[in-house]
Amino acid sequence: MDINEIRQEFQIFRNEPNLAYLDNAAMALKPDRVIRAIDDYYQNYGVNVHRGVYRLSYQATDKYEEARTTIANFIGAKFEEVVFTRGASSALNLVALSYGMVNINDGDEVITTELEHHSSHMPWFNVCKVKNAKLKYIPLDKDGRITVENFKTVLTNKTKVVAINYVSNVMGYITPIREIIKLAHEVGAIVTLDGAQAVPHMKVDVKELDCDFLSFSGHKMCGPTGIGVLYGKYNLLEKMEPVEFGGDMADTVKLTSQTYKLPPYKFETGTPNVAGAIGLAKACEYINEIGFDFIVERERKLRTLAVERLSQIEDVVIYNKDAETGIISFNINGVHPHDAASVFDNNNVCIRAGHHCAQLITSWLKTIGTIRASFYFYNREEDIDLFINAVKDAKDFFGKF
Repeated sequence: MDINEIRQEFQIFRNEPNLAYLDNAAMALKPDRVIRAIDDYYQNYGVNVHRGVYRLSYQATDKYEEARTTIANFIGAKFEEVVFTRGASSALNLVALSYGMVNINDGDEVITTELEHHSSHMPWFNVCKVKNAKLKYIPLDKDGRITVENFKTVLTNKTKVVAINYVSNVMGYITPIREIIKLAHEVGAIVTLDGAQAVPHMKVDVKELDCDFLSFSGHKMCGPTGIGVLYGKYNLLEKMEPVEFGGDMADTVKLTSQTYKLPPYKFETGTPNVAGAIGLAKACEYINEIGFDFIVERERKLRTLAVERLSQIEDVVIYNKDAETGIISFNINGVHPHDAASVFDNNNVCIRAGHHCAQLITSWLKTIGTIRASFYFYNREEDIDLFINAVKDAKDFFGKF
C-alpha cells in the first residue's frame, strides 16, 4: 500500500505534512471517513435512538445498532455481547464493579501483573480491598515479560479472576494469553482482558481466545473519543447486575420493584454516544480495509528500523528491544523524559513521556518515567529520521548542562 496515499485521508497530515506523530499508543489519528460518518449523523439525523416513533429516530437507531453489529463482527462476538461504554477504562471498571463486587469473597484470589495500565489494575485492587480478597501478581521475567511458567506459580484453586493485558502499553509485549486463559478456566477463574493496545493492531477473535471479557477504546483505533466496548460472554453478562440506573436500561419500574432489559442494554444507561458508535464502526471498516497483515508488518518494519538506529546513539537505554508491537520505551541518560519531550516537540515529533498510567512497571524498571514512541500503519520512514534527530538534539542540548 502507498503510505502517502493513506496519509492523504488524514486531514492532520494534509495540514502538517512533516509531522512525525509517534504517540499512537495514547491516541490514533482519525481518517476523513470516520469524521464524515460522525458529521453525517449530527447533520442529517442527529436525534435520539430507541425511544422515538418518527422516521429520523428509526434511522438513528438503525445506524446505532448496525454499528454494534459491525463491531461485534470485528472481534468475532455476538451482537448481544457488545456493550458500548465511555472507553476501555469504563469497560474494565464495569467488570470489576458488576462482576467482581458480587463474585469475589473473603479469601478469594485475583491475579494481575505489574505490566497493567492503571485502568486494569486499580479496579481489582479496590475490589480486593473491599471484599478482603488477595491480590496476587505474576512475577515478570528478567525482561519484564509475562510468562506462562510464572503465571502457574501464582495460580491456585482460590483464583477467581485474572485481570491482565493483551499488549502492554509501556513495554509493547504480547501476553501469551491463550495459554493463560486455558489454565485459568481449568481452576474455574474468569479472565478480563485489557485489549486497548491489541485490538487496533492485530486480529482479535474473542471466541478463538475464549476470554470472558475484553475491553477496548475507539480513540486508539482511528475512532472517536468517548466510546469504548466491553465484550462479555452472554451467560456472564446475563447474570451481572447493572451499576448505573436510569433511562433506556429499565424494563419495568414500579413502586416496590424494578427489572432491567437484557444485555447489552441493561448496561447502557441514558442517551448513548450514538455518534461515537457510528464513528467506531466506520473505523473498524477502515482498519479491515487496510488489513491487519499490512498493519502488523508495517509496524514491525518501522519499529525494527527505529530500534536499530536508536541503539547506535550513546547514552540511550531501550527497555524493550525485542517487543513484538510498535511501542518503544527508552530514556536518555541524564535527561528527564519530560525535558526530552519538549525538544521532540520543537522538532515536530509527537511522543509521550512519563509513567503512561502504569506506575507499577515504571517502578519495576527503576526509573521515574520513560520516553515512549509508538507506531501505526500511517507512519513513514521519514518519521524515524525526524525521531532520531530529535533524540540526538535532546541528548546534545541537555548534555551541555
